[in-house]
Amino acid sequence: MQGQLRRELLIFAVETECAHCGEPIHIEMDSELRYSVLERDAAPLVFTPMVNFERLEDPSIIDAF
Repeated sequence: MQGQLRRELLIFAVETECAHCGEPIHIEMDSELRYSVLERDAAPLVFTPMVNFERLEDPSIIDAF
């Protein structure tokens, strides 16, 4: 994350919703990759896409998806 590169503690918040039930989900994460989900009963699934950067032709992984 940008905080690691700049050697600064950064925090960001994500506001989204459950794909299954539509309930709101709020996730906070910092530059040390510590995170918390504000909704007590929520257990969201998070994934990291595996990207072969040597073969990536798009400008970013966001464009590839």
